[in-house]
This record gives sequence, structure tokens and C-alpha cells, in this order.
Amino acid sequence: MRIACCVEYDGTGFQGWQIQPASRTVQGEVEAALSRVADEPVHTMCAGRTDAGVHAVGQVFHFDTATLRPDRAWLMGGNTHLPADVAIRWARPTDDEFHARFSATDRLYRYVVAEGAARPALWRARLAWSAQSLDVRAMRAAAAQLVGEHDFSAFRTAACRARHPVRSVHFVTVTRRDDLIAIDVRANAFLHNMVRIIVGTLLSVGRGDHPPEWIAELIAGRDRTRGGSTAPAHGLYFLGPRYPAHFRLPERAEACPPLAGEFGV
Repeated sequence: MRIACCVEYDGTGFQGWQIQPASRTVQGEVEAALSRVADEPVHTMCAGRTDAGVHAVGQVFHFDTATLRPDRAWLMGGNTHLPADVAIRWARPTDDEFHARFSATDRLYRYVVAEGAARPALWRARLAWSAQSLDVRAMRAAAAQLVGEHDFSAFRTAACRARHPVRSVHFVTVTRRDDLIAIDVRANAFLHNMVRIIVGTLLSVGRGDHPPEWIAELIAGRDRTRGGSTAPAHGLYFLGPRYPAHFRLPERAEACPPLAGEFGV
């Protein structure tokens, strides 16, 4: 039986999603918890691996098991064995053809920035901070140039192992509420650090370091060394993937308005 699950987590205390030797990871915690419920080893595949410090609202994963349990047992039992900074939101059986990564039609990320003279203390691990005022109108003009299918070589880390740099970006929105700015990016898939580099580049435009037209130049130049900085991981949230309707899975990310809650998540 194949089980699909949605999990949210505070990435502050993790070295990312993927299991690594001698490191605390989300995948490691999830697999340990579900293995106890299943009474057998559980191995998961997720929709999108997140880096150290990155949070998730709607991470989806699947696993195969010979153990029969009601949906509630996977949910409640899994959460009983998970630490406080990880929680399964739903669990349900799905078709064997479902694959958390390869069945996803697109993915949605949100980056949250606080603007102001004083740095945040209580929310320092949940959002980024800009001491300078940001020109949201200029950032929106720059973001519009990212939409479409492009070679995003200028927006990926040198360590990226993707076979090709072409991705299709469906939209990039920049939303302000008081001193909070949210940048949402939806695409069919993402390169390593692509969202954080997009955000760092848009912030550079927002500060007035470059005009909005700079984005088009970076895309055409395909040179990472000429682009913006990589924004800090702690401002980034994986809102989740979308899947074809026939899988009948909840669209957790779609329940999130542009700036849900005081800090945008």
C-alpha cells in the first residue's frame, strides 16, 4: 500500500529534509516515527527537499508499506512519536502510480521579509530582515521578467546537480502588508537555491542597487557570479506542491492567502 502524507515543520533545528550522517533531519525524524507506527522500516520520498533552516507548511511525501493502519493511526501515531517542531497534517492511501516528487505539476514557495530600522528578535529564525526601505513597485516590475520558461543558470548555486537549468516559472508576486513583504514563487520545479537567489536579486532591486531591467540581463547572461546574493534560509517556506485532481489529495498550500497570519505563514 502507498500512503501519501503532508507534513509541516520549523526548519530552524534541522539540517534540511534529506537524511545525512550524524545530522538531525526532517526525513530522519519522520521515518523514525512512522516506522514505529508500522512496526517495520519506512522509507519516504518527498515533493521537494528543503535546505537547512528552511521551513515547510505543506511538504508532501509518500511511503510504501505492507502494514494496514487506518488513516488516523498514521496521523495520530506519527505525531505522537514526532518532536514538537514537526507535525503530520494529513495521511491517506493513494494510487501506486502516485509519486510525491514526479507526480507534482508545480511547487509554491514563499519568502517573508521584515522591513525596519530595528532587527527582529522573537522572529529572527522565521523571517529575513531589511534595514533599508524596499521599493515594492520596482520589485514587482523585476519579478515579472522571471515569469515563463527560461534558462535560470544565473539563479542556481554552483553545487546544483540538476541535469539542465531550464525551468518554467508560473508567477512571482510581491505583496506588502505594513512592514512585512512576502515574495511568492510558483514553478514547475526549482534549481538548488533558486528561490533564495531570486529573492536576493529582487531585494537588490528593491534597495535601488539595480533597475528592474537587470533581471532580464541576468537571465540572458546565464552567469551566477553577476547576480544577486542568496537570501538567508530562515525566511523561506515551502508551501507545497500541486497534483492532478485524480489523486484526490488535499491542496494544503492553496488554503494559505498571500499573507495569512501576522507573519505571513
